[in-house]
Amino acid sequence: MSVVAAFLYHEGKRLRPVTLIDPACEHIAKDDFVWIGLSQPSESELADIAGNYGLHRLAVEDAGNGHQISKLDVYGDQLFIVARTAHLEGDHIAYGSTAIFLGKNFIITVRQGSARSHSELRAHLEITPELLREGPDYVLHAILDFIVDGYFPIVEAIEEDVLKMEQRMLAAFLTREEVTRIFTLRRELVRFQRVLGPMLEVGRKLVNLQLPRLDEASKPYFRDLLDHMLRVESAITGIRDILISVFEASHLLEQQRQGAITRQLAAWAAILAVPTAIAGIYGMNFENMPELKTQWGYFVILGVIAAVCIGLYIRFKRSHWL
Repeated sequence: MSVVAAFLYHEGKRLRPVTLIDPACEHIAKDDFVWIGLSQPSESELADIAGNYGLHRLAVEDAGNGHQISKLDVYGDQLFIVARTAHLEGDHIAYGSTAIFLGKNFIITVRQGSARSHSELRAHLEITPELLREGPDYVLHAILDFIVDGYFPIVEAIEEDVLKMEQRMLAAFLTREEVTRIFTLRRELVRFQRVLGPMLEVGRKLVNLQLPRLDEASKPYFRDLLDHMLRVESAITGIRDILISVFEASHLLEQQRQGAITRQLAAWAAILAVPTAIAGIYGMNFENMPELKTQWGYFVILGVIAAVCIGLYIRFKRSHWL
């Protein structure tokens, strides 16, 4: 059974459990509301709850699809929201979605994929009935805030990884595996931004538009929610800039290292060219060559070779080629 929790609340306190086709839900008192949580429900379960609460067919279809982007739609006097979820599972990001139906005296959530359970959130709200007394629109804010709060550990983990890589780059050259990790992190950031972008649009609509089932008293909560989203966006932008800087700096340092190696090789090649050239000339088998019969010619040639090589070495050393 995919029904995780389904209860009727009266003045912020749990009154009794309800079913998907509970006929009493058609006559809920003004100060009461129903909160139903579903996880990967079947088509028949969605059909039952749609019939009992008058949910729009298109919204129900979207709720059953776990690959929808975040969005906000209005169907008559009901509000339908899809919120993409993301949280860390080990060293990778797990994505899911939560569809939310907000209507007269009810809120229904449908979780798909790796979306986290709302059990802890529900328990927290139930021990603070003054919050639940605010009604379904406050529960909507609490659920969305719960989803957005799941983004922060992802940002912190990626930021920590990137900063460690930046320090590693300043201390030594990045390995091939570390460069590959840079591209992996960049790809994860791009995917995460694609999740966050539509969520920001949902947050702006909740703050700026006049929507059914949301009164002005709930606006401050949604402004706070939007502020959290903007903080996540700002952090992602900063991390992306650092990541680009790390890659570019690593590439520049690698070019400098290769240039230094090339200069060293060229300097040693020039130094070795002197004895090679002199030895090659005097190694030719000719009878009439200058200095061949000189008593001190051998030592003179060695001295010339040593002097030229030492002179070149000093010159290259001063030029920072060696």
